[in-house]
Amino acid sequence: MIKRNLLVMGLAVMLSACGFHLRGTATNDLAIKELDLSARNAYGDTVNQLRDLLKSSGVNVHAGAPYKLVLTNETDTQRAASYAGSARSVEYELQTRLSYDIQGHNDTVLLSDNLEVQKTYVHDGNNITGSTQEASQVRNEMRRDLVQRMAQRLQQLTPERLDELQAKADERARAEAEALKAAQRAQDAQPQQSPLEVPAN
Repeated sequence: MIKRNLLVMGLAVMLSACGFHLRGTATNDLAIKELDLSARNAYGDTVNQLRDLLKSSGVNVHAGAPYKLVLTNETDTQRAASYAGSARSVEYELQTRLSYDIQGHNDTVLLSDNLEVQKTYVHDGNNITGSTQEASQVRNEMRRDLVQRMAQRLQQLTPERLDELQAKADERARAEAEALKAAQRAQDAQPQQSPLEVPAN
């Protein structure tokens, strides 16, 4: 018994040293240490789970942060993929799509992208209650996957990368403002034509 326990502990140490983690137990080391977070559905499960994950990863989530993650849209779809077994059993494909923006100073959009998660489940017409519960459970699993994938996307961002994106956005804004001023100056420089006088009969 003791040998078996020691063997299990030794394997666990070796696997963790190789970077292996059980699903859902991996730590998300984020270079971003402060971030604002908002969503169209401000009280939805996705934004709440993501906020909890960010905080547990050492991110200070607050309104005064220099950069903001905005969950702009989240849609759930369902379609029949195939009929399974009996005529009353249908395999459904569920999909959740999450669109998001990373915003900088003055709500400038620095990055815009989306994430998708798909899963299937079998709806049994003879067990509607059980199938409904299974569909709900699958949706919850998809949401957890979505939050984990968002964390992985955020892991790829560093403060330096965000500063670089902000500098490019500021440069674009300056160029657009200069182009607008130049167009206005060109328009002002053109002689204004006086209204045509129609001779009286």
